[in-house]
Amino acid sequence: MNHDQLLRTQAEGRNLRPYARPLGIGMMLARTAAMMGRLFALAVLLSPALVAQTSSETPVVVVSIDGLKPDCVLEATKYGLRIPNLRRFLTEGAYASGVAGVLPSSTFPSHTTLMTGVSPAKHGIYANRPFDPFGKNMGGSCFYAEDIRVPALWDAAARKGLTTGAVHWPVTVGADITCNIPAYWRTGTEDDIKLLRVLSTPGLFAEIERAVGPYAASNDESFAADERRLAYAVQLYATKKPRLMLIHLDSLDGVQHKQGPYSRDSFETIEHIDALLGTIRSSAGIDLHRAILCVVSDHGFAPVSREVRLNFALRNAALLTVDQDGKLTDYRAIIHSAGGSAAVRLKDPGDHAARLKTRELLDSLTRDPTSGVLRFYEGDQIAGLRGFPDADFVVMARIGFTFVSSFEGPIVKSVVPRGNHGYSPELTEMDSAFFISGPGIPTGRALGRMDMRDVAPTLAELLGVELPGAEGRDLLAVSKTAP
Repeated sequence: MNHDQLLRTQAEGRNLRPYARPLGIGMMLARTAAMMGRLFALAVLLSPALVAQTSSETPVVVVSIDGLKPDCVLEATKYGLRIPNLRRFLTEGAYASGVAGVLPSSTFPSHTTLMTGVSPAKHGIYANRPFDPFGKNMGGSCFYAEDIRVPALWDAAARKGLTTGAVHWPVTVGADITCNIPAYWRTGTEDDIKLLRVLSTPGLFAEIERAVGPYAASNDESFAADERRLAYAVQLYATKKPRLMLIHLDSLDGVQHKQGPYSRDSFETIEHIDALLGTIRSSAGIDLHRAILCVVSDHGFAPVSREVRLNFALRNAALLTVDQDGKLTDYRAIIHSAGGSAAVRLKDPGDHAARLKTRELLDSLTRDPTSGVLRFYEGDQIAGLRGFPDADFVVMARIGFTFVSSFEGPIVKSVVPRGNHGYSPELTEMDSAFFISGPGIPTGRALGRMDMRDVAPTLAELLGVELPGAEGRDLLAVSKTAP
């Protein structure tokens, strides 16, 4: 059985962040309606800024719904979901049955691929957090655009002199974005907002804050936080008129991490986000006659009920050591976890004894179906994964298991059921979403299962800019020639 067959057979067979429970659907919709009214009044006042533009100036608005599984839209009736705005894409635009993502199927690497059209091994954002075995970075994530090694869509737009805007888009601190409020947090305190004022385009944050009120902390994954981010995005779009507008909403990711995919609260969150999409269309002048609206997601989700603690196994094999407080003191081999996958790094790549011992350990775990380790790769095999290029080994988890970095045992521990991602993109559970509509977009066009690397070149063509290094292709151009 080859690798792809093994993964598909397995498909048939996290690190949690703060989450605030969504409001009841009735109260949520009432709040959304009230916000829509306020934003509609704002749009009327700003109507000169919303005059329909020529096709050569058509804005492209990209909304990322973190963790949205495509079947929740395509099979909404099956799940009892009331999502009219997302369902509109099926008749008024083009859509993918699923988007095969990247390794790891995680937020920061995936969002960077969405904007560059290349895999993590090429763009340089290998995981949500940099490799930091001793915790010197104090939990910091891969926030900084300077770490992206290839041009992004906003760079291509800047070369053409186009105005761009972004609210809460990952890996955009210091990006060449005209009007930028990046995703950034450190402590979860009010000081994070002060940091955002400094890191955002000079004067922009304060200007929008005066107009629409307080912002939400960037590590807040509640729906109320998404409401605030959308209010800022609407104001930015209405006043700055960017040709490319990027908006990242992550409340759905938060609830699925806590409760797993297909939970009642995750469905309520999808319905409420759908109402926000209606807000975008009605109050910001972003409709099918004036702008191209593209909804994407970064990864799917899988249910998880057991943790795999590979660092504890490495500790038992005398490949790493901890002190009496359980803190790492030294290592010969250690993991860099991404949930459903992990890189195993040797401190010294020339330590052949450690390499052999690690290989024997991983081989033993792979042969035990209860270990949660599905498969591992090393050497030249890693290049074909297009992720974790600096790893000495790459390990894949079975669905239902997730890798964590704990140094304490047991190796496999049962946990309260929840959800996670990061697994191989070959698994359809990790498929993300792609929906697009607006001027020039074919209607009712099913695009099949696409590659995440196709998103950036497709958007680049719509903007009239070039991403010559993209590994993907303009999917809409291809679909126009399809029989």
